[in-house]
Amino acid sequence: MASSAAATAQPLDRTRARRRAAWRRRRLVLLLMAPWLIGFSAFFGYPLVMSVYLSFTHYDLLSSPKWIGTANYRYLFTQDPQVGEAVKNTLWIIAVMVPLQVVFAFGVALMLARARRGVGFFRTIFYLPALAPPVAATLAFVYILNPATGPVNVLLKHLGIDGPLWFQSPSWSKPSLVLLGLWGVGNIMIIFLAAILDVPRHLYESAELDGAGPLQRLRWVTLPTISPVILFSVVIGVIAGLQYFTQAYVAANVASGQASQAGDQTVNNLGYPEASTLFYPVELYQHGFRYFNMGYASAMSVLLLVVAFTITVLIIRNSRRWVHYVGAAK
Repeated sequence: MASSAAATAQPLDRTRARRRAAWRRRRLVLLLMAPWLIGFSAFFGYPLVMSVYLSFTHYDLLSSPKWIGTANYRYLFTQDPQVGEAVKNTLWIIAVMVPLQVVFAFGVALMLARARRGVGFFRTIFYLPALAPPVAATLAFVYILNPATGPVNVLLKHLGIDGPLWFQSPSWSKPSLVLLGLWGVGNIMIIFLAAILDVPRHLYESAELDGAGPLQRLRWVTLPTISPVILFSVVIGVIAGLQYFTQAYVAANVASGQASQAGDQTVNNLGYPEASTLFYPVELYQHGFRYFNMGYASAMSVLLLVVAFTITVLIIRNSRRWVHYVGAAK
């Protein structure tokens, strides 16, 4: 009887020892993750929960939030006179700027990957604009594209061409922002360059032996191999487009100031000219920090989060048709 009881106790002791060891490992993992968990909870989790709560309230930063249910969302979807224009402008910048940035960054990376001389110099030149602060870069572009005194229009005038009004024109303000976005594609270009240089050489050699020309090797070797990087660039670009704020805000303020100095005292700096740079985040900023309607601004931010998450999921799910991972199981 004693021997059987001891035999039964030994597995129980081993089970308890394993549980204690597993609990010690969990505590160690939690201890190591504690700084990240605290930062995530304080700077993301809590603000997100509070934004969702405030989106159902009327809150002006001065008095306590007052619960109003879904009134903010009803106004957002049915009554806000400017949100439609803001959404249209945001969709325009995503549909135009994001593909152009991806194509331009890929083209520059492809040229740098095939360069034979001065590679380090050209890589530095193309990457440097990405280091410029967005505010400083926007100020420089507004000056360069000044319709009256900017060097671009002065040069065009010497060539006998009447330059456009750029940031002073509703039809040219968003294309001007696209030019600014293309100028600063250094971060995406570096990622594409690393991906292109990482393509296995034997794939190119095999395709060349099969008679594939440069365009065919690009189509059937380079693009499929770097397709995960293309997916990453598209997702990051779409998210950045949905949050497009700094460049539009600075450009509109500076351009409207130029118009005021020229004698037009009726301009509205946010969205100038004629709401052509009024993007969704700019409209959100206006309601939150100009009108101090934080409840409505929170509703707009929650909707922006939901839309960004939904679009990202859709892009990733549909990417299975054209993204190829080297070495992935069929």
